[in-house]
Formats: sequence, C-alpha cells, structure tokens
Amino acid sequence: MNNNLKLIINNSQIKIEEKNFFEKNELQIILDLYAKMVSEGSWKDYGLNISNKQVSFSVFKNAAENALYKICKNFKPKNKNLKYLITDTNGKILKNSFDLRNLLKNTNWKKL
Repeated sequence: MNNNLKLIINNSQIKIEEKNFFEKNELQIILDLYAKMVSEGSWKDYGLNISNKQVSFSVFKNAAENALYKICKNFKPKNKNLKYLITDTNGKILKNSFDLRNLLKNTNWKKL
C-alpha cells in the first residue's frame, strides 16, 4: 500500500504552484505565427524545450538542422523586457519584450 497518496476534496485553499509553461493565449499566438510561416514555406518543424527557468518554442527550416530561432518565455526575468525573447541558434538575443504579441507582430522574420 502506498502511503504517499492524498485525496483532496476541496482544493480551493491550496496554493497552486506557478506553471512553468506557455499560457494558453501565449501558445495560441505562437502557433498562429507558426501556421503562417509554414504556409509561406519558411518554417517546417518545431520543438518545445522546458526548464525551471524558461520554456522555448524552437522553429526549424528542416527537421535535421539546428533551430533557426527560439521564442522563449523567462519565468523570473531580471528585467521586465526580458520576459519574452527571440534568440538565434547560439542563444544570442535578437529581440526582447515584455509583450509577446507585440514582439512577434513587430518582428520581420525574413530579415531577422
């Protein structure tokens, strides 16, 4: 018998831990951009990387190559403008913002 299991009936009193992933609306914004770029033939594949510091959505031109870009969300940024980042293959920050929608909307992906 496992003594580590607990049944919680009323969990409104329990503090839920901070989620370390994209929120639903953030993921929708990213997937809308991804669909647009796939339809243009610019992007072919994607991957997700999750750590305790950030989550990133990596985009690829071909599945066998390194990621072209990573769209990252930092969970505890030192500066509010470092909450969302676009990085290159080497991790160099190409663009950053506190607003994901504006960051992705105002990025010229062909010239990045």
